Amino acid sequence: MVFSSLLFLFLFLPINVFSYYVLGGLKYKNIILIIFSLFFYAWGEPIWVLLLIFSALIDYINGLFIEYYRGKKIAQIGIYSTLFFNLGILGLFKYSAFFINNANALFSLNIESFKYELPIGISFYTFQTISYTIDVYYGRVKAQKSFLNFLMYVSLYPQLVAGPIVRYSHIAREINERRFNWADFNAGVVRFCIGLFKKVAIANVAGSLCTPLLDSDLSTLSVGGAWWGLLLFSLQIYFDFSGYSDMAIGLGRMFGFHFHENFRYPYLSASITDFWRRWHISLGSFFRDYVYIPLGGNKSNIVRNLFVVWALTGFWHGASWNFILWGLYFGLIILLEKLFIAQLLQKLPHIARHIYALFLIIFGWALFYFTGLERLWWFIKILFGATQNEVWNLETLLSVTENIYWLILAVVLCFPCYHWLQNMAEKHVKYLPIYHYFLAALSLLLFIVSVTLLVGSTYNPFLYFRF
Repeated sequence: MVFSSLLFLFLFLPINVFSYYVLGGLKYKNIILIIFSLFFYAWGEPIWVLLLIFSALIDYINGLFIEYYRGKKIAQIGIYSTLFFNLGILGLFKYSAFFINNANALFSLNIESFKYELPIGISFYTFQTISYTIDVYYGRVKAQKSFLNFLMYVSLYPQLVAGPIVRYSHIAREINERRFNWADFNAGVVRFCIGLFKKVAIANVAGSLCTPLLDSDLSTLSVGGAWWGLLLFSLQIYFDFSGYSDMAIGLGRMFGFHFHENFRYPYLSASITDFWRRWHISLGSFFRDYVYIPLGGNKSNIVRNLFVVWALTGFWHGASWNFILWGLYFGLIILLEKLFIAQLLQKLPHIARHIYALFLIIFGWALFYFTGLERLWWFIKILFGATQNEVWNLETLLSVTENIYWLILAVVLCFPCYHWLQNMAEKHVKYLPIYHYFLAALSLLLFIVSVTLLVGSTYNPFLYFRF
């Protein structure tokens, strides 16, 4: 089940909200969220609910064990247990085939790889529970005493299958103390509708346009078509993932949770370092706090630390060499920016810095898209005119001209339009009532447009579900 489905919008969510607010006590509300979360997860993969519950139980016990033996060396057993179990199941389901296939190719072996499909959301909830036990070990949070409350934290469906990665410390107080607030609920509805529109009206359209180009016979793809397809994919992956994050944050607020932001308009970045402060913030901050800084951060072995973090960042996204290359590509640029490029960029006009960042970001999505290295190399040669492919063709021209107004809308939505309106209304308090009426009308309009598009289309994937 996905947020942008008619089943979720008109059946699952209304029943969930109604049953949640009919019950009075917070304990019962939490149970309702657990039931609906497990049902949401089981809709597509019933068997993996057991893995999710077992994973939560392991880390719940480890948290209690660490707190009981706090300050003693034996407490480290809880950390080792969590890392062994979570990285173990992640490695088994997500990475075992990669290592086996590479070993077979390298040593001419014939080892059979693991056959099970990747459980949805495993990359997200394993990182959440790892961060929880580490934070308990270092005394940043207290261990959760109630298994039901901990299970709700792990399984909470708004962020379960595609993030953002919600740390326990972010919502620890709200698990036990949240209260209904109309302002929060309304803000959650608005945020959800914005995310739904971004997903359905921008990401889905971009995906339907770019897939025929990027998956086509590359011998017939023009240079202009290659860049047009890559631009479309850049829009698709941003609006797909940020739209999902918006919907997750909105749903969280509807139930009293305040998840941290996961995107801050990354295509407005003026450097690659700036881009990764704005893109998938929850993942970047996880690797910063739990890998980069413990390795020494900027204080020692910076090259090694960056290499490890960015190799892991790429590998987290998928068990394929192209993802590792994609991570190392950005890691190398960030290293060069730290050493000397950042100083050169400061001397350039902002527009030049923005073009520099945007070019490297869009090109980087080619590394992300093509899992086959041979096909990737061929596509890169097309991008830079190093093949016999034609420079431009009528088909690409028609695709651009027919979608020019949609493209303008997509580019505009890369800017903080919503926050500009919000800031203007807050500066002129007398306009706040008008602003709230406007938001209500806008949310209704975005919802109607999104539903209309969903009714007339069968193309509705979520890219980050496969990570």
